[in-house]
Amino acid sequence: MVELVAGIEYELTLLSRHYIRARMHSQDQHLDRSAYVILGRLELEGLMSLKELATALRLDISTVNRQVGALVRHKLVDRVPDPDGGLARKIRATDEGLAALRLDRRASRAGIARVVDGWNRADLDRLRDGLLQFNTGIEALEGNIWPRPDEPPVP
Repeated sequence: MVELVAGIEYELTLLSRHYIRARMHSQDQHLDRSAYVILGRLELEGLMSLKELATALRLDISTVNRQVGALVRHKLVDRVPDPDGGLARKIRATDEGLAALRLDRRASRAGIARVVDGWNRADLDRLRDGLLQFNTGIEALEGNIWPRPDEPPVP
């Protein structure tokens, strides 16, 4: 068991390296990682306060405030009054933000498709199911379940 966990840890390290490198060097990726994650969460949740985003992302509120500020400057999100009358303003993805998310998502999926080209359906299902099980295991340990769409959004 110890050697299996060691092998998984090593492959996850390589996976994160490959993912970060691919995003940094892709001409088709326009959003940084934080913008991609925030916009993806807003796409699923709709309006969220800074506190709600910080809790969901497991980040300090000042960090999320800086990230959201950059998104506001680029017109990818808006700060809007809470429709329920609360004092805290809510963050909402703009149409431009959602369009940018969908473009980057399309590019990301094209890159993944190149890597798995030629894989059979059973192998693709196993990879997806294993990643889902791993991610939901982390979420359960953290008590922070990430929402998932019924069907993955298709641009």
